Amino acid sequence: MKAKQPKALLILYATQTGNAMDAAERIGREAERRGCSVTILSMDEYDASSLVGEAAVIFVVSTTGQGDTPDSMKVFWRFLLQRNLSKNWIEGMRYAVFGLGDSGYQKYNFAAKKLDKRLSDLGAVALIERGLGDDQHPSGYEGALDPWMSSLWRMLNKIYPNFFPNGPDHVESEMRLLDQQKVEVRYHDISNVDSQFSVDDDLNSRENSIELACSMSLAKFSSKKRPSCFLKMIKNQLLTKAGSGKDVRHFEFEFVSSAIKYEVGDVLEVLPSQKPAVVNAFMQRCNLNPESFITVHPRKQENDIYNTDLYAQRTPIKLKTFVELAMDVSSASPRRYFFEVMSYFATAEHEKERLQYFASPEGRDDLYQYNQKERRTVLEVLEDFPSVQMPFEWLVQLVPPLKTRAFSISSSVSAYPNQVHLTVNVVSWRTPFKRQRYGLCSSWLANLNPHESTIVPVWFQKGSLPPPPPLEPLILIGPGTGCAPFCGFIQERSIQSQSSKVAPAMLFFGCRNEDADFLYQDFWYLHSQGGGVLSEANGGGFFAAFSRDQPQKVYVQHKMRENSRRVWDLLSKGASVYVAGSSTKMPSDVLDAFEEIVSKEGGLPRESAVRWIRALERAGKYHVEAWS
Repeated sequence: MKAKQPKALLILYATQTGNAMDAAERIGREAERRGCSVTILSMDEYDASSLVGEAAVIFVVSTTGQGDTPDSMKVFWRFLLQRNLSKNWIEGMRYAVFGLGDSGYQKYNFAAKKLDKRLSDLGAVALIERGLGDDQHPSGYEGALDPWMSSLWRMLNKIYPNFFPNGPDHVESEMRLLDQQKVEVRYHDISNVDSQFSVDDDLNSRENSIELACSMSLAKFSSKKRPSCFLKMIKNQLLTKAGSGKDVRHFEFEFVSSAIKYEVGDVLEVLPSQKPAVVNAFMQRCNLNPESFITVHPRKQENDIYNTDLYAQRTPIKLKTFVELAMDVSSASPRRYFFEVMSYFATAEHEKERLQYFASPEGRDDLYQYNQKERRTVLEVLEDFPSVQMPFEWLVQLVPPLKTRAFSISSSVSAYPNQVHLTVNVVSWRTPFKRQRYGLCSSWLANLNPHESTIVPVWFQKGSLPPPPPLEPLILIGPGTGCAPFCGFIQERSIQSQSSKVAPAMLFFGCRNEDADFLYQDFWYLHSQGGGVLSEANGGGFFAAFSRDQPQKVYVQHKMRENSRRVWDLLSKGASVYVAGSSTKMPSDVLDAFEEIVSKEGGLPRESAVRWIRALERAGKYHVEAWS
């Protein structure tokens, strides 16, 4: 069959954190440099039924959690799974899939793999073998992206020669890209600005400022508008032993604005504050007037999907406030394209050469070592290249957006009606060059004083741990801060038990040392004694594994095997399994333990035990919430 000859290359991406959008835009830029017209859209901006009329589509997809599709892909993916789509529905369409994942996860690049298979099942033909970017690679996902793109250009040129008028190896001058920034920034006379937006102390003003900053940010993967509400910290408690090397906190917040009825298993997303000194240093380094009032507008381009009329009457925002709320200048590392654009504005020759090298395929690994591995911030990079003065329009486009941080809620609204609790590991680490780094949000929260009136903007979201019915037996596995959501589960079930019958619950907790980081020790023991929700007398139990308290390391999966008969009893009574914690080895080790227990106690061959657990997953009774 002769391939259709499309006029433009369509690139569709699905991202959760922005990496897949970056990769899609990089593929688009490289195609444009070869003379190819490109259309780039997020999957939630594209009607999946239109695939039937497409000739060539590139898909860039990240995998989240335990093999999940990004939120922006869910509607698109549901459409593709419809049973009424025939096996030749998109026959003749050529496609290529590039996935972004982390091989430390059990279901590495699962979203990209299943998309590739489904497109093939519907009759589409792959241009080249799918590419799989890996965060564990020395160059990150770009280690796989560069060679994958080279193969893509050659195959596209072979099938669609009209894409590349001068062939796939002819790259146009890159200077023309400087005329293609996505945004324009308009400056406004302060006397014409509504005074409410110049005052940041007022709650309503803060809410408006956040909504304004989000609406002007280029972070299209972020759907955040107004915060769900504002919180005030009332408790900041250290849970780990001082000097133990771990800093885990218990935070309690009260609702400042309207209270939200959340459920156990929900997630709280927090918008952190950047240090004023860092924001001020960024403003000074970039010669920006912090008191200016601005609006940010998408620049009108050919095939532009934006309706510029929607942006014409935007309310101005103070420039400094926009940077504080929308641009992560203090914690996120800039992308490779940032260095490329910087090279055009470098006036010192040695800086220009170094930036050009970093942006080249040859310099990719060195850039990864300098930038991502060291987690250099935007401000630090700009300070390393003092001759570079980038226009604010480019900074708005290229500085990573300030993102919310998600935490499992560790309380039940039934037990604490006007509060929400979090269990947070205060992140800190040393880079390869021995520089101390701190997590932006966790360290900000840890330094908040409950006696001061700092307000915390938050969004409540559904997590991947649905609240269990009272009569459903529970097997909970939560090592470290993975126990956080289960505090809420146990609080809720304890309240329920006061008025009605509840099913038993079993919890496996793990930490390094009993005396150093046994989180919520008194809480678990309280509910595991005297007929409590976790008591063995009621068919449940609490089991703790202390990995470093003996020569042989002991983890939660070892405690599960020690209590395999109890675990099997609850499973055979219809128990639901909930696993929360680190995404590296723990979820797969726990899954292996379950399979072994089902095989041993159920008298089944291992293959049958594996199918038994898979059936539990399909029935929605095996839930995993894991994070890196």
